Amino acid sequence: MTKPLLCPTCKSNRMRFTVIEQTPRYMRLDPQSGDVVAELSQDQLDLFHQPYKGEAYMIQCGVCGTTEPEERFVKMAQHMQNNRS
Repeated sequence: MTKPLLCPTCKSNRMRFTVIEQTPRYMRLDPQSGDVVAELSQDQLDLFHQPYKGEAYMIQCGVCGTTEPEERFVKMAQHMQNNRS
């Protein structure tokens, strides 16, 4: 995260952001009660339990609350920079 960011929704915020780390927790639940039976590491998953494939973290605009992958904020900053030149 060393690139300028710009919110793609409000298009005014370049300074106030929240980084939301997404750490998956793999677990098995009891089908009747919903209680956690086991918590697993990624290498313990069986064939029917897909590993998490989403973003490692998301960015939230500190002004309007928009939450998107970092790439959207970076691309918006690049787009606005290119329009100025």
